[in-house]
Amino acid sequence: MNETLWNRCVAFHGHSCPGLAIGFRAATEALAYLGVSDPAADEELVCVTENDACGVDAVQVITGCTMGKGNLLYRGTGKMAFSFYCRNSGKSVRLCLKALPDMEREERRRFILGAPLEQVFSLGAPRFPVPEKARRFASVPCAVCGEMTAEHMVHLVDGKPHCPDCFAPYDRGW
Repeated sequence: MNETLWNRCVAFHGHSCPGLAIGFRAATEALAYLGVSDPAADEELVCVTENDACGVDAVQVITGCTMGKGNLLYRGTGKMAFSFYCRNSGKSVRLCLKALPDMEREERRRFILGAPLEQVFSLGAPRFPVPEKARRFASVPCAVCGEMTAEHMVHLVDGKPHCPDCFAPYDRGW
């Protein structure tokens, strides 16, 4: 394990924990599998995380994938799963945490970081194609609150844009 890189992840996250170890191991294994050695400068590497837990911080530090660059996407399934895509090579991989043996917190962290990969993660192809590159959208003021909102997020009500916070969905109970 790369101690310097682990320490950078701990410093970014704020503490050492098994959750951070999950993201650390997933990111380092994915980069090795994809043949990528440097963090993403732009969108050449993409990660779709299926959780919003501690491990995502390690993914950001190691891969350079961030929400702001548009190459870290959240797909909330509640699974400890990460899909990585390399746009340059076309390679991709999905790592999903396996059920782990019951153990104390520190022992669990060490197991995640040091056990053979096949004991920690299942590896396979992502369940969806590489996401499109990030797009830029104009901002429009919400007719109710006045806050600027990306145009692809507004809903029209009587022809006036409503932000997601001000929009009242019409679903009639369905």
